[in-house]
Amino acid sequence: MSSYLRLTGHPHFFNHFSLSQTFGNRTKFLLATTIVNRHSNPLQCRRFTTTAKFAMPTQLDNPKEYQNIFHWAETQKDGAIPSFGTRKNDPYDYQPGFGNSFESEAVPGTIPRGQNSPRCVRFGLYAEQMTASAFVAPRHLNKKAWLYRARPAVAHQGFTDLPDNEDTESNFLPVNKRVHVSPTQLAWLPFDIPSDGEIDFISGLKSIAGSGEPTLREGLAVHTFLCNTSMNKRAAVNSDGDFLIVPQQGALDIQTEFGPLYVQPGEICVIQRGQRFKVNVEGPTRGYILEIWGSQFQLPELGPLGANGLANARDFLHPIAKYEIEQQPWEIVYKLGGKFFKSTQNHSPFDVVAWHGNYVPYKYDLTKFVNVGSISVDHIDPSIFCVMTAPSRDPASPLADFLIFSPRWDVASHTYRPPYYHRNGASELMGLIYGEYAGRSDEFQPGGVSFECGFVPHGVAYEEFKAASAQPPPEMQISKGAVAFMMESSRMFTITDWAWNSEKKHEHDPKMWDNLVDNFAQHQEEVEKLLAEGVKKLGLNGR
Repeated sequence: MSSYLRLTGHPHFFNHFSLSQTFGNRTKFLLATTIVNRHSNPLQCRRFTTTAKFAMPTQLDNPKEYQNIFHWAETQKDGAIPSFGTRKNDPYDYQPGFGNSFESEAVPGTIPRGQNSPRCVRFGLYAEQMTASAFVAPRHLNKKAWLYRARPAVAHQGFTDLPDNEDTESNFLPVNKRVHVSPTQLAWLPFDIPSDGEIDFISGLKSIAGSGEPTLREGLAVHTFLCNTSMNKRAAVNSDGDFLIVPQQGALDIQTEFGPLYVQPGEICVIQRGQRFKVNVEGPTRGYILEIWGSQFQLPELGPLGANGLANARDFLHPIAKYEIEQQPWEIVYKLGGKFFKSTQNHSPFDVVAWHGNYVPYKYDLTKFVNVGSISVDHIDPSIFCVMTAPSRDPASPLADFLIFSPRWDVASHTYRPPYYHRNGASELMGLIYGEYAGRSDEFQPGGVSFECGFVPHGVAYEEFKAASAQPPPEMQISKGAVAFMMESSRMFTITDWAWNSEKKHEHDPKMWDNLVDNFAQHQEEVEKLLAEGVKKLGLNGR
């Protein structure tokens, strides 16, 4: 067994510290300092030694058990070496960090040193660069990756049109007669997963709402995916924008050019524009997608919170190189301008032996989110629940925010605890991954959707208001066993034909708020007395 140590990435981000072990002709990539692996072998290498045995806990073997934990920290034993960094049924290893320059080799010594595109790449591989920003973009915004692969992506047999998916939409401008504007609150029961035929991830895309249009390079769309079979010899490329994928039922085994990601309910992943991917499923599968155009997801600024909290950068995980060499027919589906095209080729699109760069797909476990809140009185604004944000051209208004509402403590004293009645300028679209969420004024089920456009008033029904106002609530854990999310935007949403005409749609009954009584009127005598006294004090009586 031979081992060697490699330190890469930004010099201030030592979380990208990878140890490679070679067993004959078989190579495993392990992450050392943050231990995102499930291996128990003692590792030795150049002054770096760990003899820890990573004992697997006897619990959390069932993926659904993670739905009952308060926070990821509960999966570990206090004072002990972390047992595992990803869920126990996750078969893959990852690289941690966010915004780093990463690298990964399935075969050691593949990546050229000191240059990107040598005259001859080792093993006869082709060097291919993927750039997602202008070449002259500022360094902190410059996104690229170098891939070293058996055959370049250009080796295909041309493009042909695919039939339009009538259930998807890309033009959310009001001139499009296939979208609708609604001032009322809307909701949808969980959409049905097809039981007949074979429907894969791409064929099962359905658009719900959005704003803008992808060829303008500014806007967003919200989709659901409803599928029951894997993509097999079929891959996809979204040339329009980035996909933030939220599985709700069933795990996604995603193959990418950079390596595999295993994403299950309670986790999210981001597949960025232009990156090829394939989704394998194990059965009926449902989830949500937030697609953004002309922007990229980033971590929100923490401001007075300081350097830590919310979604910590080191908890984002990126794939390890894994290649596939086969000479079989493949179909590559391209989404461009909302239209679908395909190209065919006689080799796997996942033949990348090594890569380096900062334009890489990634995933995040929502149970690792570090909630913050008031420890005295009042509510802190819901921006504290933001996992990721995508900026717009207006520095004061993001294009999209992805927020979650997960188990946390609610301890504010002298405070009305439920969400206060409010009107805000943002469009809010919510979904529920699992559990029961009490912050909605309607029936809200896992797999369902709730929507409110900007400045539409919303809040809880009178009975909940009355109960919360009657007596001081105790310090308590809320949202136990539940994770809900919100896709929020400063943009006005329009609703697609598919969602508008769905039998799952139901509008909120306005009568549910009709019994919000006028309590002020019951104090009229007291108010008039106070007003009269106030007038006398001001010396205005008789004027």
